[in-house]
Amino acid sequence: MNALAQLGMVSDFPSSNQSSAAFPVHDTGEERTDYFVERDGMKFAGTHLLVDLWGARNLADPAHIDRALRHGAEVAGATILHSHFHHFTPNGGVSGVVVLAESHISIHTWPERDFAAIDIFMCGACDPHRAIPVLQAAFHPERVCVDEQRRGKVG
Repeated sequence: MNALAQLGMVSDFPSSNQSSAAFPVHDTGEERTDYFVERDGMKFAGTHLLVDLWGARNLADPAHIDRALRHGAEVAGATILHSHFHHFTPNGGVSGVVVLAESHISIHTWPERDFAAIDIFMCGACDPHRAIPVLQAAFHPERVCVDEQRRGKVG
């Protein structure tokens, strides 16, 4: 991984908010570490946002994209493990991922169309919606489309 980091393709800067907290399970008093969420009477693994940015800028710079996604993850309360980005050509798109203890944020950009497709999947106490204003500030889209899915629904 160090060779990739030297090429600017992998970020080896984990966030400092890593923890291994356990949470009590309802009714049993036991601790659980699966980080499933209970909201609106539903139990599920996590929230998955599909975010489309239209009319966006700064979509061909892997370093800028890395900083933006990492900042979004931190604002959402996530624990960054590492990131990896690939720049297709000097003026082309970028595909990459920030791997989180709570899942991931991934991006695929089409600078020639001013479009970016971003997935934000987080479990536990993270709030992926808090990353959206960070992404808007970083990419200045004219339009943002968000679709939310609850993954791993129990019962």
